[in-house]
Amino acid sequence: MAALLGATPASFVAMTLIFGAAALATGRALARNWRPLWHAVPYAALLALGDRFLLYALFRGELLSSSGYALAAAILLLLAVIAYQASRARLMVRQYPWLYEPAGPFSWRERR
Repeated sequence: MAALLGATPASFVAMTLIFGAAALATGRALARNWRPLWHAVPYAALLALGDRFLLYALFRGELLSSSGYALAAAILLLLAVIAYQASRARLMVRQYPWLYEPAGPFSWRERR
């Protein structure tokens, strides 16, 4: 498992959770500023680079672990997309209450 992650599982989870909070904040910020969802991809890639570097610097993980980077980037992108969609749904309902109503935590629908 450590060979796949490029670090010990505990340190990988700890660092990914810390950077996961940053990914959630990134998704919310993108939604609040009405940016398109694809902007989350380069931000998640940069967060994953930071995650890999701190795993290397603090926990003696493997810096150039492509599988560890890909897994961290996928997790961080997923968290950013979840935060983006939840924030966008709240914004749409709050800013256009005469047009939309909530349809769950991640979507909205037209008012009838």
